[in-house]
Amino acid sequence: MLTTEQLAGFRLQLLKEKDEIKERLEQNDHYGFERAHYHESMGELSSYDNHPADEGTDLYEREKDIALNQHTDLQLLNINRALEAMENGTYGTCEVCGKEIPFERLEALPNTTYCKEHSPDQVVSHDRPIEEGVLMPPFGKFDMDSKDENVAFDAEDSWQIVSQWGTSDTPSDLAFPQEHYNDVNNEPDENEGYVEDFENFVGNDMYGNNITVYPNPQHERYEQSLDEEGIMTSFGDLPAYEHDPYVEDDK
Repeated sequence: MLTTEQLAGFRLQLLKEKDEIKERLEQNDHYGFERAHYHESMGELSSYDNHPADEGTDLYEREKDIALNQHTDLQLLNINRALEAMENGTYGTCEVCGKEIPFERLEALPNTTYCKEHSPDQVVSHDRPIEEGVLMPPFGKFDMDSKDENVAFDAEDSWQIVSQWGTSDTPSDLAFPQEHYNDVNNEPDENEGYVEDFENFVGNDMYGNNITVYPNPQHERYEQSLDEEGIMTSFGDLPAYEHDPYVEDDK
């Protein structure tokens, strides 16, 4: 049981803490919630001319104020409950089991009316913020270079296009250092807008006829790479009955 002196000490501590919280709320206008809109706390009239990043910062600060305000309200609720328990003569005993709360626990947390075993705050939430569903590392929902060789425009392609404009990586940061900054983005040599190299210089009419080769620098590089490999196509050599007419016999 608590002595009269101990009970008076806890009462004085709770009243002092209550006054400090109320004074703090008056000084900060209850974390700005007495204003009509959070823009007023920053001297802004609207969001129209604000940068989206600034709006994101303001939203984060507003969410933080909401959390702090809820925490302060809970503190006041617990203090008032503890003071009420003192008036009823039940302070120092658990509301759930009725057992005596250890003096050491009351010293650390004088506004509690629960023992450690029945404290409502002992359950740690494992729920994650819903924003984490979209705030994740690149390609978190997609597989890069999937086995099915999907040629559709996906998240990987989006990142490749954006990374061409620059990232924080330097040529020396890569596992295989590059000589130029243009080569540090993800798969810089990958074709864009077409799958096979020849699609950049081969065309046909709307019926699939009149196949025509349009010479350009990429066509020259394509022919040179085929000559170096000694093959007729980039996706494998032609069958013998198609290959022979195009090859001169060495005599």
